[in-house]
Amino acid sequence: MTDAVLVRDATETDLPAIRDIYNHAVEHTTAIWNETLVDLDNRIEWFKARKAKGFPVIVAEKDGKVAGYASYGVWRAFDGYRHTVEHSVYVDKDRRGAGIGELLMRALIERAADANIHVMIAGIEAANAASIKLHEKLGFRVAGTFSEVGTKFGRWLDLTCMELRVTK
Repeated sequence: MTDAVLVRDATETDLPAIRDIYNHAVEHTTAIWNETLVDLDNRIEWFKARKAKGFPVIVAEKDGKVAGYASYGVWRAFDGYRHTVEHSVYVDKDRRGAGIGELLMRALIERAADANIHVMIAGIEAANAASIKLHEKLGFRVAGTFSEVGTKFGRWLDLTCMELRVTK
């Protein structure tokens, strides 16, 4: 249930919770293909870099605590791709399945439209059926799947790429 959930811009005071959500995903999931835990200084630099480029960092707050966060950033580092972004959305392990991810995604898509972003890209581990289903519900379409392009937990991972045309 998602009543009493506030979606808002993140502040530096949210960064310890964002770090913890990120690190849990690193340690226990294939949502992030990184094996290195981050410290608070890392999240501060990440946050400042996103803000400096005008990219949103938003959180979902429930019962006074950060329940999840989302952001988008550069998809590819060439000028021609400047109207396309890749996004991330992560939900606290104890809040998954309650609609928090959908609330964050809807807010992020709205931010992208307001910023004249043309396309949002999602890179999702191909076995993550829940994330793929959520993205499909929000209008994303599968653009393709790359086989064995990453590794984590001692196994090769496939990457499903999805896209949403934000502006027409």
